[in-house]
Amino acid sequence: MLRTATRHALRQASLRTLPRVAQRTISSLNNFTEDEQMFREAVSKFANEVVAPKVREMDENENMDKEVIDAMFENGLMGIETPEELGGAGASFTSAILVVEELAKVDPSVSVMNDVHNTLVNTCIRTWGSKDLKERYLPGMAENRLGSFALSEAGSGSDAFALKTRAEPKGDGYVLNGSKMWITNSYEADVFIVFATVDPSKGYKGITAFVVDKDMGIKIAKKEKKLGIRASSTCVINLDDVYVPKENVLGEVGKGYKIAIECLNEGRIGIGAQMLGLAEGAFTKATNYCFHDRKQFGQYIGEFQGMQFQFGQIATEIEAARLLLYNAARLKEEGHNFTKEAAMAKLYCSQIAQKSASAAVDWMGGVGFTREETLEKFYRDSKIGTIYEGTSNIQLQTIAKLIQKGH
Repeated sequence: MLRTATRHALRQASLRTLPRVAQRTISSLNNFTEDEQMFREAVSKFANEVVAPKVREMDENENMDKEVIDAMFENGLMGIETPEELGGAGASFTSAILVVEELAKVDPSVSVMNDVHNTLVNTCIRTWGSKDLKERYLPGMAENRLGSFALSEAGSGSDAFALKTRAEPKGDGYVLNGSKMWITNSYEADVFIVFATVDPSKGYKGITAFVVDKDMGIKIAKKEKKLGIRASSTCVINLDDVYVPKENVLGEVGKGYKIAIECLNEGRIGIGAQMLGLAEGAFTKATNYCFHDRKQFGQYIGEFQGMQFQFGQIATEIEAARLLLYNAARLKEEGHNFTKEAAMAKLYCSQIAQKSASAAVDWMGGVGFTREETLEKFYRDSKIGTIYEGTSNIQLQTIAKLIQKGH
């Protein structure tokens, strides 16, 4: 029943009404229609019934439960923007962002798995892939094949275009050699978007994007042991003489830098949604505890004025983050330039995620510090928001440069 309900809600709400979010004024971005609310509730129900029971075990084991991955596909959450004729929901970018946000309220690890698959990998193939690539890959990636985005290397993080992975022409394709680091979803993924340079002398203009199947020869190496989002796999991947047919070039040879930049601009909105959901999840859990569970000096601790001042401040900042995020999504959907707004949303949502999670641990006291609740996990998970898909300093620099240009 859950699978049917989620798929139905996704199609009904997303296909008919979620694109309207893009047409709203900023002041009304938070006013969802009945169908949109139904969609949100369906994803929330999925997160709480399917994901929540496995959160602690997945975190402790540092492993994504295959049943969770399978359920994401079965419930139609892995091909959100993919056209219906290619097996997806044919829904809007905003709907994809809402899924990321709702999942993060329960588990940011599952949320980022969904985010990378939808807003980076699927988007790359859907936007820049040939008709052949779309038909070969998108149906499977809506059904059961997880995607991964392989850009970063040991020597190219914030300076992403310092990458060293080579793609040398051979016959009717290319041979890839190199290593990638900090690659999300890599342990479970079947399909990788790999960035490599066909001509180092051309600098960033030599970078090309390839769609690479794992069984073409990608080797999964070291799996990182992380502070947070531990169920989300982050591995080193090695490419040793991996042959990729020319038909698997994404876009044009030498235009991989453009694909990376544009995809990561969208991806920043996705990470903003993950961090917003985390902030909301931590806040809701802690305030419910303070208002309904914990009493001291004869009253619930949430009734003390000093606590209420803190609740009011964090709630206001979460709402400000939400409006920044939804506005960036609106601009993207309307076809406007959204680079600055995406950077602002990602920056601020990651900041409030840390602030909300930290305050939530304080509010729940000793209980919040234990592993019995997920507050300490939210706290650990929140730190990554200021680091991946562009550090906070990179976001600040992006914003300042665009201000300098008059944008």
